[in-house]
Parts: sequence; C-alpha cells; structure tokens
Amino acid sequence: MATVVVQQQPSIRQPTPPPLPATLALNQPRQSTPVPNKHLPYCPPGPVPSQAQITPPNSPPLRQVASKPTSLLHPPHNYPKLCNSPPIYGINASGLAEALEHYSSQPLPNPSSVFPWLHGLHPENHIQLAFFVARKKSLRRIPRCFRGITIIKAGGDLTRSRIKGAVAPDEILNLSDGNGHGFLECDPREGFSVRNFHIQAAKMALVSDIVIYGDEDTDHRIIKSVAERTASVQRRWRKELENMGQCPETYHTFVLTQPFEDLEHEYPELVAIDSKGQYADRTLDFVQQERREMCAMSKASEISQGVFQGPTPGSYTDPPSTIDDPTYDLYVEASDHASLPDDKLLAAKLKKLECRDDDDPVHLAFPSSGSILPPSWSQSEVTGILRMCRWLYSLTHGTEPADGTTDKDGDIQMTEFRRRPRRVLLHCADGYTETSMLAVAYFMYVEGVPVHEAWIRLHCEKQRNFFAYPSDVALLNAIQDRLLEESPKFVDAKPPSTSAPSWLSKFDGSLPSRILPYMYLGNLNHANNPELLRVLGIRRILSVGEPVSWSEMEMQTWGRENLLMVDRVQDNGIDELTLEMERCLAFIGRGRSDGTATLVHCRVGVSRSATICIAEVMARLGLSFPRAYCFVRARRLNVIIQPHLKFVYELMKWDEQQQEKRGEPVKRELEWATVAREIAAMNRPYARN
Repeated sequence: MATVVVQQQPSIRQPTPPPLPATLALNQPRQSTPVPNKHLPYCPPGPVPSQAQITPPNSPPLRQVASKPTSLLHPPHNYPKLCNSPPIYGINASGLAEALEHYSSQPLPNPSSVFPWLHGLHPENHIQLAFFVARKKSLRRIPRCFRGITIIKAGGDLTRSRIKGAVAPDEILNLSDGNGHGFLECDPREGFSVRNFHIQAAKMALVSDIVIYGDEDTDHRIIKSVAERTASVQRRWRKELENMGQCPETYHTFVLTQPFEDLEHEYPELVAIDSKGQYADRTLDFVQQERREMCAMSKASEISQGVFQGPTPGSYTDPPSTIDDPTYDLYVEASDHASLPDDKLLAAKLKKLECRDDDDPVHLAFPSSGSILPPSWSQSEVTGILRMCRWLYSLTHGTEPADGTTDKDGDIQMTEFRRRPRRVLLHCADGYTETSMLAVAYFMYVEGVPVHEAWIRLHCEKQRNFFAYPSDVALLNAIQDRLLEESPKFVDAKPPSTSAPSWLSKFDGSLPSRILPYMYLGNLNHANNPELLRVLGIRRILSVGEPVSWSEMEMQTWGRENLLMVDRVQDNGIDELTLEMERCLAFIGRGRSDGTATLVHCRVGVSRSATICIAEVMARLGLSFPRAYCFVRARRLNVIIQPHLKFVYELMKWDEQQQEKRGEPVKRELEWATVAREIAAMNRPYARN
C-alpha cells in the first residue's frame, strides 16, 4: 500500500473579513467573502501505488451489483419532435418534473464503475494517467452506467428564474470554438488532484440528456440556438467515441415548451431562484447551510455570570438580528484593528451605560485573538488585559467601581455604580476564534483557575468550541500568575500553586473538534496526546489509515478493545471506505452507549476521518449527505474538511443505504453534479492562486 502523507498547514494570522450578507444566493457568482480564520489543508496523494498495493475495488454491501439506471427521457418516443436535424424534442413542465423525480430515485452506479473517470483523465495529463490508469487503459473509457439529466439555462443568467441544478451554457459547451467535439474540455491538462469538484457538471453533461430553457426575457432564438448547438455537439461527440472503438449511449436534447413561470407555479419544488430573483427557502444552499450550522454550534451562551460568548449579531444568526439588539447591555467585539482600552475609554463607556436607554446597547472593541504577538508583549499589554477583566467583572457583578479612575489625590474615586448587573456579549464573526483569548483570560480571572483548567472547563462544562492561535496559548501561560493573583477568588489569600499537565506542552490552541457529544474529529497530533483526550472525556480512538504512536503502557491503560485501526485506506482517490463504515460506526456506537466519546482521526482530520464522521451524522441524525456535510464542516472549526471526490460519491451512496434502512424510498436531495459544484464554490475563496 502506498503511503500518503498529508501535512497540516500552519495557521496564519489573517484579518477577519466582514461577514457575508444574509441574502447570498446559491446562484450568484461566488465572489463571496470566506468564513474567517479557516484554511484549506493541502492533501498530497503520495507516490503512485503499484497494482499490488491498490486496494481492490469494493461495492456497497447493500448492492453488490447495481442495475443500470433508467430514464423517462430515453427513448424519447413520448415527446414531440421539434426539429429533425439535429434532433430536438419538446418537454412540458409536468414531463420535466416527472423525469427529474424519477432520476433522483435511481441509484447511483457503484464507485468502482465511475472512478477514476470522474477524477478527470485528460490524454495529455501524464501524471493523472500514470497514477490511475497506467496498468488499465480500459478505465479511461466513459462509463455506460450513467444516464443523467443536465439542465442549461439559455442566456446564462442564473440570478433569477433558475431551475434547481441548472447551469449556464458556457459551463458545458465550448461556445468560443467552432471546431472540436464542442463540449467544454474540462479534464485538467496538467497537475494531479483527487478533488476536481469543479469539473463534475461538465463531466456529467457528457453522459446526460440535456434540457434547455429560458426565462421571459430570453429571446426564443437564443433558446433555439443553444438547443441546436447542444444536439449537434451530442451527435458529434457520439461519433468521435465510436471512432475510438467505444460503444456510447445515445443522449438527447430537449427544450422546455412552457414558460418558466408555469413551472414555477405548478412545481415550486423545482425552483432554486424564482422569476423575481428571490432565493427559494426550500432549496439547499451549501454556503447558507454552513452558516446556519455555524450559528447553531457557536450560538451565544453564558461562560460566566453575565458574560456571554457568541457570533456577532446580524452576521451568522438565524434569523438575522440587528447589531443593536437590546438583549445585552454591552457588546465587546474582538477586532484586529482594536487597541487595548484605557481607563479613560472604559470610564466613558461606563457613563454611557449608566445614562443609556434600555434599547440602546453600548459597543466596545478589544484586540482579537492572535493580535498580541511576540515579541510585543509588554507589562502595559498585560495590565490592559487585567484592566478589562476587572472592568467586566464589576459590570456583571455590580460590586466595585467600574471605571478604575482616581482623583487628584490618588484615591479611588467612589463614583456611585449602578448596582444592576449588566449583560455582556463577547462577539466575533464566527463566534469563537477572535474572542477566544479574552474569553479564556476572563474565565481564568473570574474563576481563579490556570489556563489548562480554564480551557477544559470552557469546552466541557460550558460547551464552548474553541480555536485559538499558538501565540494565544503562550500569552495566557505568560500572564497566568498575574490573572490568578488579582482574581476575586483570592482576595484574602494567595492562589494555590499549580503545575501544568504534560498535555499542555503539546497543545497548539486547537482541541479535537466536537462533532457530536460522543464523537470528536481530529488529527494525528490530537491522537498522540492521550492525556488531553482523557480530560475531554474521550476514551476510544478510531484511527483511519494512520496509527497512533503510543507507549505500550498507554496502550494497556486505555485497553486495546478501545482502539480501532482501519488499515489499507489512504487518501489517494483509489481506496474505498464503504465496507469499513459499518464497523467504524459500530465502534463509535459502543462508546456512545457507554457514555464516552470517540476520537476519529486520520493525519489531518479532513478527509478519511471526516468521511466517517459524516457517515455517522447521516446515520444517527437521519440527515441527507449535503446537510451532514455542512454539519461536520461547520464543526471542524478552523480546518475545512476535504473528503475527496470518491469519498463524497461513496457518502452519496451511503445516503441511499440509510434511506433503505429506514424503510424510505431512495431519493437524492441534490444530484452529484450539483453537490460537486457547491463544494467547489464553497472552497473557491480559500484556493491558492
């Protein structure tokens, strides 16, 4: 078996971009602002595996042999012929709805039948060909087990009147070149990737019947021209494949004969964006779904008396709220551009709090996590953090003067402090990253606990998910003694001496990601920190392709029955995980029954282990693949999960199996091409140029 090395990229401190507007739609050009603080891991596949090393293809256990999918569009005898040469057929709204409904209920072909073709096998891309098909040139052939439906909107304006899954003509057809086969050449000519999500819509058009439509503003001549071009391209492409010795299927071109408004009225479930440009609520959009899941995960909660931590109101809340929501008296925003507030500023904010109306919150900015970097730490910065902690404590407890100012004689100015306890929200765009340093520092101060205990208690007792920068860990360790000395817990006594646990020396600011209360997703570094795992309540380790490096004593302490190694599964786009899923989920389930948590890990915690976690979420929560994918992606915090094409395809097959187990008819919420297109759009803002 080839060894695939996947390296985690170091976190880079970057300014937090503003949150996306709540009106972002699936079909707008994806010029979206990325979710702050996330990064796309680099996952190289390793050396080319020899034939003996390649894991034999597996078929899903519930369908050893998948039947060839049928289509209501083939043969097209039941549809009127609008043109003889090239052949073009008409289809009305009800016919299209029935065809799409039938298509979504047809099982996808087994992965071994469509890969590596879906990876992209350009004849000039020798790296890709050498990795996948060097010993089996037959694998280059277009699979005959697909029969999809591709919808093209003539004119290409996808911001309104868009049918679900519709694409623009230039996503499928080469409109600028009259020569060649006419389909867009989508397979990459160079480079190697098992994550070519962006080419899947064009790939599927090669094995699809194609439906053309327009909206009320689309000239019928444009619709006719696109349909004629499509039908000609299909016919020419079939002849080319025959000349290459293949026996291709015959695919057809259809034109929607009713106005889009009729389809919108009669079959609203088929509409992604209506004729007025309004996003349809029933349509699943990955970008918006990820943000809804982020909101659910990081929603504001109380970490100490009167102090809450959560996302910035109006950014990721669902439904959106306004920044002046009077739920809180004071909003403290963690910002890259903020300076440590001084006594004068805090006194001014206190005065505003005392004089304000109840529906007029006060706002204050504080430096974000990672913005106080070595070697800039100074006594004044430490004093500024302590000043903020004291001030927040006085606001929320109403026990001491809150401004900390002195009169001209040097005595504390005992300005009367309004005794009503205040409510404070520490907020940032994602609800956890930028505020982590201040939240942990304040918790240490108010509870009188060292940094390692604060981190664990916030995660376990307060159920907050955290990501911080290594510099924050170093900073909090450096100021720990002063925070404890001035803690209100030790007014008349010295804080007890504490020694740091051994796990803290390996801690870089990221805990394993809590996906479900009983299941964590992490990397190999997390797995090789067993003491940290114990304090998190993790008692079982599921290693997917990457063994832990533990001592024999540690193995015995945990018990070998609590360790499961899934071998011979690499992140190479060849090995499958389907046959391992039941075993993995049974292992996770035993931990759930025992009231303990399982860490699922590979090397980086984004592909193999993320695939297992998505499968568990689908099985346990009954979610479709697209919803489970967004669920896990949001909870992986700063690291973007990256199951490759084949794993994603397997998970869509797993979705079918789960529906069968629940006794439900099989029906995909989104088709393969749409899922791949959405994942590509989500990842585009993070792509390396």
